[in-house]
Amino acid sequence: MKRLTVTAAQKCNMIGSKVKQFRIEQKLSQQTLSDRLETEAIYICRGSISRIEDGSRTVTDIELYGLSKVLHKPLEDFFEDYPF
Repeated sequence: MKRLTVTAAQKCNMIGSKVKQFRIEQKLSQQTLSDRLETEAIYICRGSISRIEDGSRTVTDIELYGLSKVLHKPLEDFFEDYPF
C-alpha cells in the first residue's frame, strides 16, 4: 500500500495526542505498547508509535481498533476533543 507523503506542518491523524496521553497514563513505553499490539496481531514498531503520536503517520482502522483494545479505551475516547 502506498504511504501518504505530507509536510511537517500537516497532521496525518486526529488521535496521536490521545494515544500518547493514554500510553503515559498507563505508564507504558512506546516499545511496550508496540509489544502489546503484537499480541493482538497488529504490528506497529516503536518508531511508528512515535510517528502516530506526533501526527506524522496515518492510523488504519484495524490499528485504531487494536490501540483501543490494548489501551482499554473505547474508540470514542480517542476522538473526545473533536465535536462531531
